[in-house]
Amino acid sequence: QVQLVESGGDSVQAGGSLRLSCAASTVTYASKCMGWFRQAPRKEREAVALFYTGTRSTYYTASVRGRFTISHDSGRNTVYLQMNSLEADDTGMYYCAVRWGVCTFDRSSYTYWGQGTQVTVSS
Repeated sequence: QVQLVESGGDSVQAGGSLRLSCAASTVTYASKCMGWFRQAPRKEREAVALFYTGTRSTYYTASVRGRFTISHDSGRNTVYLQMNSLEADDTGMYYCAVRWGVCTFDRSSYTYWGQGTQVTVSS
C-alpha cells in the first residue's frame, strides 16, 4: 500500500553532514510511525530515529542522540533524517520504514520498507 523511496546517501568524511529523505507514495489520515533504520556490514538492522505522526514525537537510539534529527513534512509526505557530526560507525545502508500506529524499535513490526540509501563515513 505504501511505497517508500529514500535519497541523500553519500560518502563523506568524519565530522561531515548529510540529509536523507524518504518520500511516501500515499497520503493517509491514520497515525503511523515513520522510521529510519540502518544496517552496517555484518551487523543486524537497527532503528536509528523514529517519528510518530500522531503526536509528532521523536525517538532516537543513544548512539545518534544529539547528532541526528528526524523531521516530517506532512505537505510533502516526506520524512527526513539530518545527520551531523558523522562518525565512521554511522556507515551503513539506511532504510526508511513505516508501521501503522505508535513507534517501536523492533524492525519486525514495520510493514513497509524502502530500497535503502548508502551512507559511507571515512575517517
